Amino acid sequence: MKTAMRMIVWMVMLAGGIWGGLLLDRQWFPKLYNNLWVHLTGFIIGLILLKMVITISRNTGRTLAKYGREGTLPRMETNRLVTSGIYQHMRHPMHLGLLFFPFAFAFLAGSPSFVLVIAPAEAVFMLLMIKWVEEPEALRKFGEIYRHYMKQTPWFCVKKECLKALFQKVKK
Repeated sequence: MKTAMRMIVWMVMLAGGIWGGLLLDRQWFPKLYNNLWVHLTGFIIGLILLKMVITISRNTGRTLAKYGREGTLPRMETNRLVTSGIYQHMRHPMHLGLLFFPFAFAFLAGSPSFVLVIAPAEAVFMLLMIKWVEEPEALRKFGEIYRHYMKQTPWFCVKKECLKALFQKVKK
């Protein structure tokens, strides 16, 4: 149920971002709105970002599937705290990748308003959701072990070795 609700929130954010961005673009950026080169460049940037998001999601998802489950659980559920692989560098590597998801869609849509205003607002919303939903949920689930992990490991890490681990392919 939680996963389905999160997917719905994602869809609303992306659809609303595209819709809102295109409405604002007509008023704020009419010359960019009708510029083919802006759209082509944005589309290429969007594809690159989308590929990055998919790669990070795949790698972190495989890590969670491989080490985060004991017994039979529904897909995308965990019952073991994962602190190895990319999770030894940061607590929310998948969310780091997903922060770029609205930007990827904004560039694919070719919407300067979505890129400059709506996607950053959605990224801030996602950070707040990590703080108010994800972290408390993990604390309830894993207790003192997670509290210790929080003290040792930052939310995100953008050091070279962390990014290398983030993009390193994980075998099933």
